Amino acid sequence: MLITVLFFAGLRDRVGVPKISIEVVDGATVDDAIEAARVASEREWAVPKAIMTAVNEEYADRDQRLSDGDELALIPPVSGGIESGKADFVLITDEPLDSEAVSAHVRAAGDGAVVIFEGVTRNINDGRGVEYLEYEAYRPMADNKIREIFGEMRDKFEIDLVAIAHRTGRVDIGEKSMVVAVSAAHRRPAFEAALYFVDRLKEIVPIWKKEHFEGGEVWINDTPG
Repeated sequence: MLITVLFFAGLRDRVGVPKISIEVVDGATVDDAIEAARVASEREWAVPKAIMTAVNEEYADRDQRLSDGDELALIPPVSGGIESGKADFVLITDEPLDSEAVSAHVRAAGDGAVVIFEGVTRNINDGRGVEYLEYEAYRPMADNKIREIFGEMRDKFEIDLVAIAHRTGRVDIGEKSMVVAVSAAHRRPAFEAALYFVDRLKEIVPIWKKEHFEGGEVWINDTPG
């Protein structure tokens, strides 16, 4: 079977390429394919301890069996556009973010609260001077996982509309990397839903952040083997 293995963020840097095509035997598992990719690589690399795996853009266990033509993504811990129906708006872009434009997607006459969260690049982190951030996303899986979170939010909170915009590429100091807008009849569920979204994005959405600082760079939350 022919399997394509994708690498992202710090893992891609260590492997040296964004993807590898490998041949595996019938019945091979995700773990088997990872080992075959490691052997086939020109560079030596270890599998990060906190790695997640996805097969054809859906998270998968390491013992899942693969089929010919599958795409296996090795996803390091995430750091935290498509319109999806009337209620939801998702935009992942390398262009600057407009908070007013994002919030316009959630404003409705029946809502008494609109909460907007802006994630902004700061100039200091862990005591070092930050020069800029760089974001990378695994599309379209990132879009799909964001829409899954929208569903979770509606299950947990009495909200109306949700919109999210997230940057890729270089984001300079003071620029917005993410804008989240949530509307609801009342303020508490809007606040709680916005906070829930940001926390869940950092857990399951494959978007990574590289910090460029004075004298070096590092993928945030990366865990070399």
